[in-house]
Order: sequence, then C-alpha cells, then structure tokens
Amino acid sequence: MSLDAINKRRGLMLVMSSPSGAGKTTLTRRLLDEDDDVVMSVSATTREPRPGEEEGKDYYFVTHERFREMIDQKELLEHAVVFENRYGTPRGPVTEALRAGKDVIFDIDWQGTQQMMSSASAIDLVRIFILPPSVKELEDRLRKRAQDSEATVRKRMEQAESEISHWAEYDYVLVNEDLERTYEDLKSIVRAERFRRERRPGMSEFVRQLMEER
Repeated sequence: MSLDAINKRRGLMLVMSSPSGAGKTTLTRRLLDEDDDVVMSVSATTREPRPGEEEGKDYYFVTHERFREMIDQKELLEHAVVFENRYGTPRGPVTEALRAGKDVIFDIDWQGTQQMMSSASAIDLVRIFILPPSVKELEDRLRKRAQDSEATVRKRMEQAESEISHWAEYDYVLVNEDLERTYEDLKSIVRAERFRRERRPGMSEFVRQLMEER
C-alpha cells in the first residue's frame, strides 16, 4: 500500500470564533496564505454585491426566495440575519472540500457554531476560540485599528462580554497575547487534528496488511 494512500485523509471544519479585535481575522488570513490545504468557507447572502466582489469567491449571491428554499431543504450548515440581510454557509461546497482532503475555515460567532454542532458531523468539527489577554488590551486594539467610530467601539466592547461567556463551548481556547506564539499554537492544533484516526480512512487497510504479514 502506497504512503499516499495511507496518508490520504478527510478534511476538517475549523471553526474560529472570538470577540472583535482578539486577532481571529489576522490568524485566519495567515493560515490561508501559508497552507495550501486550508480554504475559506464561502457564505451565501441576500445582499447586493459590492464593487470588486466576485460570485463564488467572496459570496454566493442569492435572492431571499432562494435563501428560504436553501433553509427549507437543509442546504445550509448555519445561517443568520445581519442588518436585514441573510447570511449562511452552503453545505455542498464544504462537503466537496472535506472529501478532497481540504480543511475549511469558518469565521462565525458562537450562535453559528451552535448551529454547526447540530447540522454537521461532530468528527469533522474543530472549534477554536480566541481570547484577548485582557479587556483593556482588547479595547486598545479596537481603537488602534481606527476603523470604527467611538460608538461602534463601545458596542463591540459590550458584545465582547457575551461572546467571551461562550468560551467553554469550544474544543481549544487560545489567549492571543503574542501573535507569533498564538499562530504557532494554531498550526499545532491543525497538524494534530489532521492525524486523527477518523480522518485517515486508508489506515485501516494498512493495519490489516501489516497484520497479514505475520
């Protein structure tokens, strides 16, 4: 049996959650840039495309009617309403990626994660929560980004307490005090999860052949 057949594996669903400003987006983008076996989940949305956005790359743009149909036919792993528009994760492309041995990253909140736990296989899910080293550091990061108004910063800080309270629902929790160290920890988690027995279907046949060699 070839080594490629032994190492062939099913991909994993890497769910990343955190309060805004904890570093989740930076960590996700770096992993995507450096690891060819990692892809980003593409959401379906009912909002209109923005300049430069591409169908199938940034979002799948659908009508409200089509979105309701996707919900009724259980074509979505999770979905939510944000500012009067609907967003959701189509099941089909994720399933194809997992079968091809690709790891799919999901940038969703705790509510989306709970839906995923009900709609996806527990074996496929790897849930990671990113925490800031302190509330003060989180607020400082939000202000340094200079992307949000003062009112938005306050709103994000109010939301952070609710989001952080769900940390225990995740498999791994990383405190992002030092970005480089946290990124190395993230890579270690991904590497270890890839070697789980359940994700390596060729291993059973390999072990059977080993036993027959006696």
